[in-house]
Amino acid sequence: MMLAVFRSRTETLNFASILRSYGVLCSVVNTPRRINVSCGISVQFSNKDEMIAKQVLSRRRFDTFAGFYSN
Repeated sequence: MMLAVFRSRTETLNFASILRSYGVLCSVVNTPRRINVSCGISVQFSNKDEMIAKQVLSRRRFDTFAGFYSN
């Protein structure tokens, strides 16, 4: 599983909504403590959907995106 980590709760929820609109199964989950750059929640999705997630990031402006992490 992958995590998309943001420093903004609003952008986290927006990213999850956009992924779902592309048919990606994802969940909003608590960010693990070892990743201390976030707002406390992240978007979790399957590794197979990583390219879609990257496309969404490249097409939209997410100023608080902190990175992808393997979960």
